[in-house]
Amino acid sequence: MATSTLSAEVKIAKTPPPPIFQNVGEERLHRKQRLASAFRLFAKFGFSEGVAGHITVRDPEVHDHFWVNPFGMHFAHIRVSDLILVNEKGDVVEGNRPVNEAAFAIHSRLHMARPDVVAAAHAHSLYGKTWSTLGRLLDPLTQDACAFYQDHTLFTDYTGVVYEASEGDRIAEALGHRKAVILQNHGILTVGSTVDEAAWFFITMDRSCQSQLMAESAGKPIPISHESAVVAHKQVGNARVGWFQYQPLWDLIVREQPDLLD
Repeated sequence: MATSTLSAEVKIAKTPPPPIFQNVGEERLHRKQRLASAFRLFAKFGFSEGVAGHITVRDPEVHDHFWVNPFGMHFAHIRVSDLILVNEKGDVVEGNRPVNEAAFAIHSRLHMARPDVVAAAHAHSLYGKTWSTLGRLLDPLTQDACAFYQDHTLFTDYTGVVYEASEGDRIAEALGHRKAVILQNHGILTVGSTVDEAAWFFITMDRSCQSQLMAESAGKPIPISHESAVVAHKQVGNARVGWFQYQPLWDLIVREQPDLLD
C-alpha cells in the first residue's frame, strides 16, 4: 500500500499548477472570469433553480469581501461585469444589484471560518438535493466519489431558508476542515482554494449523488475498500487535481459562450 500511495503522490506532483499572478488586479480579473464561467457551467448542467444558488470568490486584496452573483439573475446570463462585491456587513460595495441574503448568511461565515477557502459553491442541483433527503454521506462506490471519501460531512439542522448568520456559523462548523457538506433536505456545498476547484467538486459531487441513487435503485452496490478509497482520494480529491479537472470545462464554456467575459 505504501508503494501505491507514493505513486499517487508522484502523479499529483506532475499535474500542472494554477497560475501565479503579477499583481492584485490581474488576479482579481482572473477570479471574476472563472466565477462567471462557473455560473454558465452550472446553468449548462441544469443546476439553476429559480433564484436559488450562489458561488462566491474571496477578493484577493480585501479578504473579508467576496464576489458573488447578483440576486435574481439567471446563471446562464451572468457576465464578469454583472458580478457584485459584498463586504463583511452584507453591503454591496461594487455593482448595482442586490445580494441574495442567504448567500451572505452562508458564504460570509464560511469565508470567515476558513481563511484557506477562496471559493464556495452551493446550488439546488437535482441529484444533490435528492441525496440530501436521505441524511447520509456518500459511499466510495466509484473512483470519482472517492474525492469525497472521509472529506465531506452532513449538516442536519434544516430550519428553512438561511437568513441568519448564526446558521451560517453552524454550517461552517459542520463543514470543518473538509471540502464539502451535505445540507440535509437542502442540497450540497463545496469549497476550494480556487473557483475552479470549488466548482469542479460541486459538479462531480452532484454526479456522484446521481450515481449512488442509480446504483441503489438497481441493486446492492459494492463499495471500494477503505484502503483503496484512501489512495483514490489522494489521486482525485486534492486541490491541484480539482483545479486541473476544471480546465477542459473552462475551455469549453469560453469557446461556446465568450460573452461571459464581458
